[in-house]
Amino acid sequence: MTERSVAPRARAGDAAYQERLRVLLVEDDEGDAFLVRELLHEADAPFDLRVATSLREARGQLGGVHCVLLDLGLPDAEGLDGLRKLLAVAGSAAVCVLTGRSDEHLGVASVAEGAQDYLVKGQVDGVLLTRSLRYAVERKRADENAQRLREIELRQAESARLERGLLPQPLMSTERVAVHTFYRSGRALGLLGGDFFDVVQVGPDKLHVIVGDVCGHGVDEAALGVELRVAWRALVLAGVPDDRILGSLEQVLMSERRAREVFATVASVVLDLEANKAVFRLAGHPPPVLLRDGQVTPVEARRGIVLGVRPTPTPATEVDFSGEDWSLLMYTDGLIEGHTGVGNERLDVDGLRGLLDEPAARSVPLAALPAWLVGRAEQANGGPLADDVAMLLISRGGGR
Repeated sequence: MTERSVAPRARAGDAAYQERLRVLLVEDDEGDAFLVRELLHEADAPFDLRVATSLREARGQLGGVHCVLLDLGLPDAEGLDGLRKLLAVAGSAAVCVLTGRSDEHLGVASVAEGAQDYLVKGQVDGVLLTRSLRYAVERKRADENAQRLREIELRQAESARLERGLLPQPLMSTERVAVHTFYRSGRALGLLGGDFFDVVQVGPDKLHVIVGDVCGHGVDEAALGVELRVAWRALVLAGVPDDRILGSLEQVLMSERRAREVFATVASVVLDLEANKAVFRLAGHPPPVLLRDGQVTPVEARRGIVLGVRPTPTPATEVDFSGEDWSLLMYTDGLIEGHTGVGNERLDVDGLRGLLDEPAARSVPLAALPAWLVGRAEQANGGPLADDVAMLLISRGGGR
């Protein structure tokens, strides 16, 4: 290998021209290699030039190279086959090919195969060679940026599909209660995590409600959250007895999760609107909060273990709402895991109760209350909450 550094005469303020590029020439003909070196030198091109005489030798010199100038007639690689082999290992390096006058058709075919450009030996001067190498590098970078953009668009489309699965429209017709929903992703780019919720009405006066959280924050957890929500809705609509729904949901979790350590917490409620009472089942989930008669009260429901660790029936707790004016807030733990601003103290359920007891909270419209709570929790945390937050606010009579 030989390497020659060519000093630039850069134009002031021209960042693209000033950038020094590392070029690998793969050429077994010493005369042609000398000519390329001299053309770059005469053009005062800001390049560092390396030379390899075979494809095998070139593979060991690709590190840090911006552009490869490839002869299509090498001892160990001929024509387009050699180009394909180089493209397979070139990574982010642009590739230009060198052809003879009688093989110019190979240059066109090379661009179709993935090369950024082609040059015909004997028809290139220093300025054209320099411009072609720089344009090839810029085209390669543009192609990579376009690919990154396509990947981002695909992720956004995937996130939108998952969002439709995780955050459905409540399946209900009753006007006795109003349901307000909220979701805030804790991940970069707004991708969803494993939090989910759903509401299904069964009969004229009975609502099934669920809020759940699959451990983890990735797309895999979001997909599992969608599966659990859809399975839960199917179980409810199929008329599975209330005390068997979470057990069946746990079976789905254990069969579909990607690893044995993946678990989920769930809070489910069956609301009897005629009797104005509810049955709560908490599988490792924080308790819902009841707002009634100016009071903020966490629901004192027995708490079972999380789903997916040791299949165990989740205990049920019946609560009489005793009034026509109340609201029930169900949420995932991302809302209460932030700090309060006092040492390492977490907001937790007591802190949430304190936020809801603030005079300012009482003037917030019910539909805007979940978003207001997240804003206050982030204010106390000193920044955005790290985890996803999902909330359901079910209100009867507009009660607080």
